[in-house]
Amino acid sequence: MLDLVDEHFIAADRGAVRRLLCDEARWRGWFPDLTLTAYDDRGLEGVRWRVTGALTGTAEVWVEKYGDAAVVHVFLRADPTHPARRRRREAARLRRRYAIPLKRQLFAAKDSLEGGRPAGERRATG
Repeated sequence: MLDLVDEHFIAADRGAVRRLLCDEARWRGWFPDLTLTAYDDRGLEGVRWRVTGALTGTAEVWVEKYGDAAVVHVFLRADPTHPARRRRREAARLRRRYAIPLKRQLFAAKDSLEGGRPAGERRATG
């Protein structure tokens, strides 16, 4: 089983965070071997999906309000469609296959949405 959980603080408008990180087309670009089907659109709070393809399970982006910013919680919980013979090795490979691109994309989203805001400063509004 793959059980990824990640959290990022993003000093940006929650709606912008939600639009960027809950875009199914963007997820297809990150993970072309997965198909996401939304089953719970939670508005500004995010989306929950069923995952099929190379993995079968669920994914979620929860955009939690935090002051004038957001904490993004990302969950990917799924089993490989074709179980491997060497479970320990396969689990490590599977984790690298999905965790590293996910982490990269979350940092890229943070950089994009914060627009060069220096650390410790409030986000620009307006």
